[in-house]
Amino acid sequence: MQPQKILVINIARFGDTLLITPVLKALKTKWPTAILDVFAHKKTASVIENLPWVNTVRPFSKKKAAWMKYFHRRQYDLALVYGSDDALVEYAKRVSTLTVSFSDETGNANWCTVAPPKQLMPAQQERALLAQAVGVEITDWRLCYCVTPQELDSARQFLTKNNLRGKRLIGFQLQSFPAKAYRDWPISSFKEIANRLLQAYPDSHILLLGGPEGKTTAAALASELGASATSLAGKLTMRQNAAVMSQLSLYLGVDTGPTHLAGALGIPMVAMYHAFHPGRYLSPQQHPGLVVIEHPVDYSDASREEPMSKIDVDTVWNAVNTLLAKHIDLKVS
Repeated sequence: MQPQKILVINIARFGDTLLITPVLKALKTKWPTAILDVFAHKKTASVIENLPWVNTVRPFSKKKAAWMKYFHRRQYDLALVYGSDDALVEYAKRVSTLTVSFSDETGNANWCTVAPPKQLMPAQQERALLAQAVGVEITDWRLCYCVTPQELDSARQFLTKNNLRGKRLIGFQLQSFPAKAYRDWPISSFKEIANRLLQAYPDSHILLLGGPEGKTTAAALASELGASATSLAGKLTMRQNAAVMSQLSLYLGVDTGPTHLAGALGIPMVAMYHAFHPGRYLSPQQHPGLVVIEHPVDYSDASREEPMSKIDVDTVWNAVNTLLAKHIDLKVS
């Protein structure tokens, strides 16, 4: 098989979109002359922008797939479809010679089916199953994101304007998204980490990250911490936020999209995971500066009701302090 045009469809949240980036790189590594297009959710397509292996990124949806299949004929040699939505799979079948997707059904010459895993497995390896079904080997599991030179320049200008250049910037991601708020660590615990940080590393400044839904919480904590903290929650676009995050000396966060993003940026990071969503399955891989903090309750005994407060402040502080001591010279350039 030597495809000339490849399509990957992934309609997902932006953290889950980052999880397919090792697959995208591996596809282009195996078939470097092939055109690789990605169809993604309109709110998360920007995560894939500027990756050197992707030719085109197009906003897409299940609804669009349902009617566009009648107007588009075969134009791809290979399509990988993430998710089990019939509309996406049927669209891919219409526009591609070979479609690969997760399904318990038996495939055929034009549709290669991969049985969904019956047990939990690392999220990146799960997504790799579709590529492996067509002979693509993946050894580089690092998540990927590209900050452009223009975005980096804008981020540095933003930091200069706010008198933050030259400081040791520490990013806090306080919350997951509302539907999974049980993954949130107590704000009082974040405040205790902030106080220890500022005492041990007085040249530090804390940036409180997050989307519009976390604006109130972040603003309240910033008010309590005073001049040593700034809330960015709800104030930046995803790509602006990523450019600022690329300047962090350390990231501390719960299991959510920005934590995947921190992994893709390769910055030193401490990530906390709920018992129901273990870090051994969800954390970034092959990251040299990552400390994963698992919930003390084992997954086999876990429920969503397990409080994140069972992760104690001392455990988190020891991880943060160890990473900062190891990267003591990391400040904004």
